[in-house]
Amino acid sequence: MTLLSVEGLGIDFGGVTAVDGVGFTAEPGRIVSVIGPNGAGKTTLFNMISGVYLPHRGRVRLDGEDVTGLAPNRLAERGLSRTFQNLQVFLRMSVLDNVMAGRHLAERGSTLADLLGLPSTRRRSRETERAARALLERVGLERAAEREASALSYGALKRLEIARALAARPRLLLLDEPAAGCNPVETEEIDALIAAIAAEGVAVLLVEHDMKLVMKISHHVVVLDHGEKIAEGAPEAVARDPKVVEAYLGAHAGREGSHALG
Repeated sequence: MTLLSVEGLGIDFGGVTAVDGVGFTAEPGRIVSVIGPNGAGKTTLFNMISGVYLPHRGRVRLDGEDVTGLAPNRLAERGLSRTFQNLQVFLRMSVLDNVMAGRHLAERGSTLADLLGLPSTRRRSRETERAARALLERVGLERAAEREASALSYGALKRLEIARALAARPRLLLLDEPAAGCNPVETEEIDALIAAIAAEGVAVLLVEHDMKLVMKISHHVVVLDHGEKIAEGAPEAVARDPKVVEAYLGAHAGREGSHALG
């Protein structure tokens, strides 16, 4: 079953085409990785899918509904959540409060009840905290729940951002370079976490420069170069594609190119 359908997306900035005619699909429980050299248009594509940018061409469909250009909060209500290439964490808030903030859209309550402090509000607050603590345990940060987020290592902040994205109970999770800046141990932890998220039925769309991670956990890979899709398919096939090798390593990369990507 197709959850996300990206159909011929394109956008221009100042007369320059940043992304042109990109399309692919994503299904529940599967990891689709979008890769490409620096400047290929990967984050721009994510921004169009997640409502940050309004596409100039093409369509985005979520579970069959045309959601092209919907605001990020409306997409979140429909089950789309994301992380960002540059950390978007409340550094002066506690680790626990960061995750609780991410659960806001998943809550159902009355504004009047909140203002009056009714028992239903207090009960919902307790449930939110329990859920947030469970997510912190899932990403290995339960012991840091009361600490200020600014005290965490960079790799831990990456996991915190994933926990907050999961707090909204997404059906589709977009991860923009979740392992960037992480050491090998932290990368392995994020690798296992992403695989576990997909195994629970969430569709994962991943942008990542760590090709070892991409080739290990992806079910499907889409390759961009200069804003256009140049290849897609199973990780092993994509790694051997001459166009992909050339895009990453140059026209004279030779036979070693596919080994470098894999």
